[in-house]
Amino acid sequence: MPQASKIAESEAISPGGAAAAGGILPVQAIRELIAAGALKSEAVWDAGQLQPASVDLRLGPRAYRVRASFLPAPGGRVSERLEDLKLHAVDIENGAVLETGCVYVVPLLESLALPQAIAASANPKSSTGRLDVFTRVIADGVPAFDLVPAGYAGPLYAEICPQTFPIVVRKGSKLSQLRFREGNPRETDDGLRQLQARETLVSGGKADIHDGIALSVDLAGDGAGLVGYRAKKHTGVVDVDAPGACAIADYWEPVRADTHRRLILDPDQFYILASKEAVHIPPTHAAEMMPFNPLVGEFRVHYAGFMDPGFGHSAAGGAGSRVVLEVRSHTVPFILEDGQIIGRLVYERMAEVPEILYGRDVGSNYQAQGLKLSKHFR
Repeated sequence: MPQASKIAESEAISPGGAAAAGGILPVQAIRELIAAGALKSEAVWDAGQLQPASVDLRLGPRAYRVRASFLPAPGGRVSERLEDLKLHAVDIENGAVLETGCVYVVPLLESLALPQAIAASANPKSSTGRLDVFTRVIADGVPAFDLVPAGYAGPLYAEICPQTFPIVVRKGSKLSQLRFREGNPRETDDGLRQLQARETLVSGGKADIHDGIALSVDLAGDGAGLVGYRAKKHTGVVDVDAPGACAIADYWEPVRADTHRRLILDPDQFYILASKEAVHIPPTHAAEMMPFNPLVGEFRVHYAGFMDPGFGHSAAGGAGSRVVLEVRSHTVPFILEDGQIIGRLVYERMAEVPEILYGRDVGSNYQAQGLKLSKHFR
């Protein structure tokens, strides 16, 4: 494994000792990025902030309510757009409420000075997506959300828009995560077929593999017919840093299977459902849930897309882990049928096996999960 000094000296050698094909950087390589100054923070790193294949990003002490979502112009700075678009600043040092339907931009405690060979991408954390908090990362001069080009040097910002529940956040709250990659480590369909035969990536027999592995929705339900939850409106706040603080009945109503095993999605309602398939992410790979093709239905699935090495891995206590689906219909009612394809998993090769695995070495609320709300509800 190369030393941090070698990262700075030779960007042809990736952290973690990845081969020329590159890959997703594991936790040990992320530590090297920190040591080399490629990943920096204004505060001391939190215990547990580094995940098997990503790093959690933390909010800074001030949020800005803005008139509308925006992206910087190529070469432009986010701070300059904030000066033009901000309505007012919110001190979140010790906690403040972010209201539904409002757009906020928060400078993050972490910043980057990436080597030329390393790029990054962001996604909401699982608990953020299950709260229906629309969160994206913005970088200076990058005209796209959640993407950080190779060699980027500069600050990072979180755009936050709570959709269903008002939330309490504070300095240090973790809503987003960042994943680093070298090259294009995405597994081909042929590679996925070999992995499926060897590792059983998804349960249920023959897998539907085309630009990733298809997942379908479970509308048969458990023994009591429970298939999911629909979020209530006009609820109390949810403190993002307070696990188990909210009663399920105050925020959610259960959704049960009908005789036809189908569900009509009401426009602008938020649902928590689950996949029929159990999913396995072996230690050699990471995965991401991709946005579903809008030509197949007017709905959005799964805000939180990253799945770490070890999710659903039997040796890490995760056999039988299903994917929780965060579903929102757009514009018109839409009927989902039991077993209908609702998303696709893309697998990417790790640069090397991470030193820690999801569920085994990292405390997890969602290993071996079925249908499950976020950790905030009891």
